[in-house]
This record gives sequence, structure tokens and C-alpha cells, in this order.
Amino acid sequence: MPTVTAVDPAAGPSGSGSAPAGDGRGVPPSLTGRTPVVPPARLLAELVPPRHFAGESFDTYVPDAAHPSQRATVERLRAAAREITAGGGPARGLFRRAARRAPVAVYLDGGFGVGKTHLLASLAHAVGADDAAFGTFVEYTNLVGALGFLPTVEALAGKRLVCIDEFELDDPGDTVLMSRLLRELADRGVALAATSNTLPGSLGEGRFAADDFLREIQALAARFEVLRVDGEDYRHRAVVTDADGLADDAVRRAVAGVPGATLDAFGDLLDHLARVHPSRYGALLDGVELVGLTGVVPVPTQDVALRLVVLVDRLYDRDVPVLLGGAGEHDLFSADMLRGGYRKKYYRALSRLGALAADGAARVAADPA
Repeated sequence: MPTVTAVDPAAGPSGSGSAPAGDGRGVPPSLTGRTPVVPPARLLAELVPPRHFAGESFDTYVPDAAHPSQRATVERLRAAAREITAGGGPARGLFRRAARRAPVAVYLDGGFGVGKTHLLASLAHAVGADDAAFGTFVEYTNLVGALGFLPTVEALAGKRLVCIDEFELDDPGDTVLMSRLLRELADRGVALAATSNTLPGSLGEGRFAADDFLREIQALAARFEVLRVDGEDYRHRAVVTDADGLADDAVRRAVAGVPGATLDAFGDLLDHLARVHPSRYGALLDGVELVGLTGVVPVPTQDVALRLVVLVDRLYDRDVPVLLGGAGEHDLFSADMLRGGYRKKYYRALSRLGALAADGAARVAADPA
């Protein structure tokens, strides 16, 4: 994988995967001191299931007997994997375009924490690392921005399967972009799999004038076989997302001297995220094993909130525990945000951040000194 430069003014350049260095006096480094530079080749190389799901498979997914749709989805995806991999290595060029059979296109719909990403990662693993690309919706749009549309199509057309996690259409431009990208890939015989908390026919509702883009949205919906995944949030979001914040001094003590730990004032980190492109948030976390945040307060505006959502996703991908000082998750996103068009992104972030904060709080409880 290509290296990434993460600049820490106190510590000097840090290579990909290296732990951030402190100031030599026991003070943990800050994420705000890192400005990652990510070459496009890395964006392509990182289109794999995240570390959180690196060891998952269909066998490690345990369907809830109370929700038969979970077992049915596993069996359908097993069959899809066999269909995608039938016939040997990736088909290319004229042979792929000449294929008369429509490629597999499955869409996993369900609530938060029912294991959709686990299942999507399992499908990617079953197809094989060389033949499957895996990324979030945002990561694919960022890839187009970094490479250009046609180079992105060419890069992904060499895969048998493209997996798109957290499929949401937040603006008209993304609607047209993703519709065109998926059309190009499907026309070349690439199988598609996606997860979302929104049925494909309802994509874009509540966010922009969906009627103006209904044709694009319907074209997306028509490509997918919808698999409903019912169930309860295994992260128990109702419990973990209303936890009190830790005392700021407790956060500082907990990260002091811990290899790979960082410490930031919440407001400073939010300001820094505005200066780093979201495609680089993963690189921002290279070598980070624990994140401490002091002075956590409600997020002020929607643009700031959406950047925080992307950071939480990258933290969750990497299983990085978080220590939340200040107000913790109390009213992190306003009532208006949780009622608005991006509400599903915010609830997903609360579910994931709550799990990471619970991990962080458990670490403090295990070592109160």
C-alpha cells in the first residue's frame, strides 16, 4: 500500500500505519496536528472490508431466530457469491460486455445494527479480495473526485463485485453520479451489492426535490433485488448513546502515556475536520489506537455534523475506542437534525459512537489510575 504523510508539527512526518508521537513530555499527540496526504492509489487499495469486519464471514453471522429474514438473507447471499464466482477469474473487455445475463445486484435494507455491513463484508470475502471492491457511498464519490469518472469506472470494472455500504443520496449531484457509475459497471457485467437504511425507491426523500430526479432514483431501484433484514440493534443504541460524558481530567489521565493515543479538544477537532477532505479521514487515524476528546458539546451546524459522521465511520471501521469528555453524547445532534433529511446518518453515527465510547469508558474503569 502506498505510504501516507501525516504531518505532526511536534513530531515530524509520520508514515502510514505509524503511531502518532507526543511531545516527549508525556503529552499525547493531537489529531489536529496531522494533515494527511493520500495518493489516489491508496484510495483504490483501501476498497476492502474495514478492519472491524476483516475476520467476518457468513459462518460468523448468527441469525436471530425471531427474525427469519436474517437467515433468508444469508442463504441468498451465499447463492449470490456462488453465482458471481462461477466461471473462474474476472471477465474483462468484450467477453464481459457480451454477457447476456444481468449481473447480480442485491440491496440489503434494514435498521441500525442488524448486521448489514457484516453481511456485505461476508459477501466480499466470499467472492475474494482480488475480485471484490468494498467501500462506503462517500468513499466511492470521493474516489471519483480524486481519479475522475472514467478512470474510476475502469478501475472498478476489473472487479467481479462492487460493494457499496451506507448507500444514501444526499444531493442531486450524487444521485446522478452514482446512477451513472452503477449503470456503467452493470453494463460491463460487474455485480453490485449495497446496504442502506432506506429502500431504493425512497432514496433521496426528505433531502432534496426528489421529484426532479425521480427518473434517476427509479433507475437505481430497478437494478436491485431488495433483501429486507429485520432485527434489533445489536449495539443497543438506546442504552449506549445517552451515556454521560467522562470528566475531562479523567480523559486526560486515561490517554497519558498510552501508545497510539491522541487527545483533542472537541471544538478544535471539529475545526480541523473542515480543513481535511473527508477522503483523508481514514489516513488521519493511521496508527491511532485510542482517541480522547475533551469538552464535548452539541454539534453547532449541519455541515460540521456531517463531517463528524464520516469521522465516526472511520473510527468504527478501525475499532478505535473513544473517550468522550464534557457532555458526552447528550444532545450531540440537535432535535432538528434528528428530524431532518440526514437523520439516518446521525442515528447511525450515534449507534457507532456509543459503542466506541462504551469501549473507551470500559478501559477507564479497568484502569482507574
